[in-house]
Amino acid sequence: MEKKYFPTALALYINYIIHGIGVIIISQNTDALALQWHTDTAGVMTVVSMLGIGRLIAIVFSGYLSDLFGRKPFVFLGIASYVLYFLGLIYAPNITVAMILTVIAGIANSFLDSGTYPALMESFPKHAGTATVLIKAAVQIGQWILPWIIILASSLRMYQLSFYIAAVVLILNAFWIWKVPFPDEDAKAAKATDEAVPEETATVFKAKPNMFIEGAAFVVYGFISQATFYTISQFISAYAKEVAGMSNNAASLLLSYYSTGTLICVAFTALVGLKIRPVNLVLPYTFMSMIAIGAMTMFPSTTVLVVGSVLVGFFAAGGVMQLGLTVMGEMFPAGKGTITSIFYTFGSIASFAVPFIGGRISIQNVMWMDTIFAVIGFVIALIVFIRYYQTIDTKASK
Repeated sequence: MEKKYFPTALALYINYIIHGIGVIIISQNTDALALQWHTDTAGVMTVVSMLGIGRLIAIVFSGYLSDLFGRKPFVFLGIASYVLYFLGLIYAPNITVAMILTVIAGIANSFLDSGTYPALMESFPKHAGTATVLIKAAVQIGQWILPWIIILASSLRMYQLSFYIAAVVLILNAFWIWKVPFPDEDAKAAKATDEAVPEETATVFKAKPNMFIEGAAFVVYGFISQATFYTISQFISAYAKEVAGMSNNAASLLLSYYSTGTLICVAFTALVGLKIRPVNLVLPYTFMSMIAIGAMTMFPSTTVLVVGSVLVGFFAAGGVMQLGLTVMGEMFPAGKGTITSIFYTFGSIASFAVPFIGGRISIQNVMWMDTIFAVIGFVIALIVFIRYYQTIDTKASK
């Protein structure tokens, strides 16, 4: 049954390759867009920040509506919104229009999440962790591809090329998605014809999960898991220069080490996740993240920061957030779109809170803040691990 949805999954991953491009396409074309919009670099970065606002606006309700109306409509809404974003930016005459379009892109991200994550979990219930972690790989692929497209565009003196390519790929992919099956649609069709509807999940419960315990833990984890790696990605270079005395170039390279760790983890998790339950990965990943960040905070030497950056990329940014969502989907299998919204709403809040708080305290205290986040994350992961095995019958759930 899972093989039937391979084409569906591939099409969904292509959307996230383009999403990866969309997240950084403005910052990678700062000079050209600043000239077009009659602003400066700070103005362009203000436009970029609107992605988070758009995401937060839509993620609150999009998951519930995905449960109500189906996964495919929200994937199409995400595609349409992103096409408007890419093509609109080319012709945006000023920063105001650009900000509106970027809010739309944030909304597009939420629409894609609300349709894609539940669809993948429903398509591959036995390998949901691997299926959702591969979204992270797709995003990284997009962000690796874009610089090469920009080099080509620069040689052609046509910076708009990357925007056009992204829009065209999405439009073509929409025709593909129109043709491929989605599990929720198949289930409805089978029910309408009185056919036997296959179980979307093999989860069997010994005791019903408690929304006030597991549910609350997952909500907090949605915030903590995002905050933990986002703090490193935003502040590690400044921390390395100010506290460890590293040069500008050496400090900047820490993000490359961080990205390398992320990609290695995605590949590792995608393979190991075929045999190991996601909950069994969340706990050690969160523990190692806590150790790495704690070491970087207490022993800020060049060697520790280099090794720590790779480890944080692997254990904190390489897919543990997606694995956490997968475990939540196992424990609360009804309404996967709704739980995706709840989980990522708090992740979006973290995207605002981290730079807001971090910009108002010393860089040393920023790292202590992240250490506290990591400790809380491990405690939550431990609670979830214990409650998972108290509630789910792992022998029957295969």
